[in-house]
Amino acid sequence: MTGRAVRDGPAGHPPRATLDDGTVVVVKDSSADPGAAAAEAAGLRWIAVPGGPPVPRVLGADDALLVTELVPAGRATPGAAERFGRELATLHAAGAEAFGAPPPGGRARAWIGHTRMENRPHDGPWGDWFASDRVLPYLRAARDRGALDPAGAAAVDDVCGRIGALAGPDEPPARLHGDLWSGNVLWSGDGDGAAWLIDPAAHGGHRESDLAMLDLFGLPHLDVVLAAYDEHSPLADGWRERVDLHQLFPLLVHAVLFGGGYGAQAAAAARRLR
Repeated sequence: MTGRAVRDGPAGHPPRATLDDGTVVVVKDSSADPGAAAAEAAGLRWIAVPGGPPVPRVLGADDALLVTELVPAGRATPGAAERFGRELATLHAAGAEAFGAPPPGGRARAWIGHTRMENRPHDGPWGDWFASDRVLPYLRAARDRGALDPAGAAAVDDVCGRIGALAGPDEPPARLHGDLWSGNVLWSGDGDGAAWLIDPAAHGGHRESDLAMLDLFGLPHLDVVLAAYDEHSPLADGWRERVDLHQLFPLLVHAVLFGGGYGAQAAAAARRLR
């Protein structure tokens, strides 16, 4: 695969390149985080399941660069949102080897945003893994950088101590996108529209975590997405009351990356779980 020099795309979009045959592709430079491009490529391939949300094809990847197909821009519609709900349920149902398991070819030391994330298969229940490998590492980091005060940290730590009572019914490991905020859902301009998934932090986890991330940062027609999801793959009783629990991880990640406002939100979510 050969192409002309990489050029910047529209504001807010990843850089693009034009191949010799005229095809425009997306190029992400991850040279500052060696291995991140290859890890993301593994995640994209893993979440590209039959009947699931469309995912850009990986055209090339090494330790520095990831090249994927370009998704034509469109807008969210209720019809596309309904389709997305069914497709997301299909993706989750594809399953994973274990909670915390990385994609095939993925790495144990992965990334979410610009911070590290450990992907280690866990044999126990989801709650134990979520507390030990997702919430507590970022709780410590957020507290150490001053993004979470002692009282807030104690509230989150208390949730981890009661995780078994809060986690809800047991479910098998789901195949997660893992960083499913609205910016990683691209509404396509092709045909009747579709919601494409980009930038995964893919791993085996609880399906409610992806849904809670969508709720945390907002998504057009989210009510339609959730209704279609629940009709396709009914959610366990009490899932709405567990949204705060599943949002603790992304809120703490954001507290580590961006500071105390997110730490205060994490503490507030933890207190609502009492």
